[in-house]
Amino acid sequence: MANTMFTFNEIHQQPAVWRKELEKLLAAKAEISAFMHKYLTPETDIVLTGAGTSAFIGDAVQPVMRGMWHNVRSVATTDIITHAKYLLNPDKPLLLISFARSGNSPESVGAVNLANKLCKNVAHVYITCNKNGKLALQAEGKDNILLLLLPEETDDKSLAMTSSFSTMLLTCLMLGHIDTLDKDQEMIEKTAKNAEAVMAEYEEKLKEIASRPFERGVFLGSGALKGIAEECHLKLQELTDGAVVCKFDSFLGFRHGPKAVVNSKSIVVYLMTEQEDVQRYERDLVKQVDANNTPVAQIIVIAGKAPELPGVKADLVVRMPFGPAENDFYGIVAYVLVGQLLGYYASLAHGLNPDAPSVSGNIHRVVEGVTIYE
Repeated sequence: MANTMFTFNEIHQQPAVWRKELEKLLAAKAEISAFMHKYLTPETDIVLTGAGTSAFIGDAVQPVMRGMWHNVRSVATTDIITHAKYLLNPDKPLLLISFARSGNSPESVGAVNLANKLCKNVAHVYITCNKNGKLALQAEGKDNILLLLLPEETDDKSLAMTSSFSTMLLTCLMLGHIDTLDKDQEMIEKTAKNAEAVMAEYEEKLKEIASRPFERGVFLGSGALKGIAEECHLKLQELTDGAVVCKFDSFLGFRHGPKAVVNSKSIVVYLMTEQEDVQRYERDLVKQVDANNTPVAQIIVIAGKAPELPGVKADLVVRMPFGPAENDFYGIVAYVLVGQLLGYYASLAHGLNPDAPSVSGNIHRVVEGVTIYE
């Protein structure tokens, strides 16, 4: 463990860091609210952007924010760099919300520069973990930029983004509810307690499952949880240096071809919602996969009561005991702990250092080799 302390600590510190970030936003609530009301109109085109894990934040946030924000889209910086003229409307006001752990990746800075060049009326929110990053430094003295600098601990030292992902995700959700954030504190505390419960009650079992000889991983989720599944699939894949090849999908989408990847050397993780009208579709898929396959492991994750799945042979049901409150926008954040812990312990099982698992050097903490062309 001595050589893998960054990733381990960065996973386990998350509930404490979330509470710290809540206090930071509450302290700055008036300033944040004023900025958002100034630049957020019914005509504003809101684009959530980042690269890799940071892009997945937007994918998770978009489904739950459509009720609060008009015209919100998740568009990766890697797409903006190559197709900005198709993805950004120069004639509409733009609020570009950028997620960046380091704030130094070429695409992060390049997407901001392209937006400023192409669009007539642009405002920015930088949600970043590095006070010395290019984005954070760029924000100084700019009235049209809101800098939300996360607690220093979120600037993960390890290759894989863990506390940076979850805290940026939570920050964006809180940003969307900044005017009612005082009332939301109980829901956010439940999310932190659910994450603590996952680590306290299920970490050893997840460690045991991660040590099994599987070669494929599948993570499924509906709505916002599809974005969490997207992040979980990358965590397991990058922390095992690609030894475990992973996929993600929605429950319904998985039926249309991708289900072919499930074989006897697979692990399938179901991130299930408590919404009955959605869960009925999820249950049907779980039962079908269980009947047609004998995967190495099936893990069901849910915030609330366990679903009724008679005859299904789940290796583990991760039940977050504090459950989702009604209209709980924050509950999705705790689900990511399962993917992070599986990735961490699978990395160790493959003889890798989770802090720097890329033996080949194919991936780096901050992406390398990208040239941004004019």
